[in-house]
Amino acid sequence: MKENIIPHNFSVSQNERSDLKEQKPMLLWFTGLSGSGKSTIADALERALFQRNMHTYLLDGDNVRGGLNNNLTFSPEDRTENIRRIAEVANLMLDAGLIVLASFISPYREDREMVKRIVGYKNFIEVYVNTPIEICESRDVKGLYAKARAGEIKNFTGVDAPYEPPMAADIEIDTSQISVEDAVSLILNEIDDRAK
Repeated sequence: MKENIIPHNFSVSQNERSDLKEQKPMLLWFTGLSGSGKSTIADALERALFQRNMHTYLLDGDNVRGGLNNNLTFSPEDRTENIRRIAEVANLMLDAGLIVLASFISPYREDREMVKRIVGYKNFIEVYVNTPIEICESRDVKGLYAKARAGEIKNFTGVDAPYEPPMAADIEIDTSQISVEDAVSLILNEIDDRAK
């Protein structure tokens, strides 16, 4: 099958798309436990970038699982496939010249490493939202920890499925210690540094 796939080289390049948007495409990958604040920070960051007239798109775990990945479970194999598909979508968006924000628990180091390989290490900023599980569980905005503790949800990260923290994230945030606004400022500084 692969021998019959021949990519077409189009005349408009990624550099031209980026130049038109006057920005450097990059992927900001938010990883952390459910309830850590990943989506909240990503949403606030996208708003801040939008206010700077930047061209962005936010990919979020629950939203993507409702469409593109609605055929996947939470088994380790399907979690890996979920992240692989997201990486490929993000890569297409980078080619379009966008700044992509991706908020996914993505519990396995190897899966996050796969994302880096797919999109390119220079295009990847890892944001580890390292909020203690006790805080995440006390928030339980979706009621998922309660269901997991009651045995109603299996393979729930942090309860009966592992989370492998990043070894050297570009940015580490504990939302029990830092406000959303301050977290956004930290990330904007990193984006500005990378854009130079």
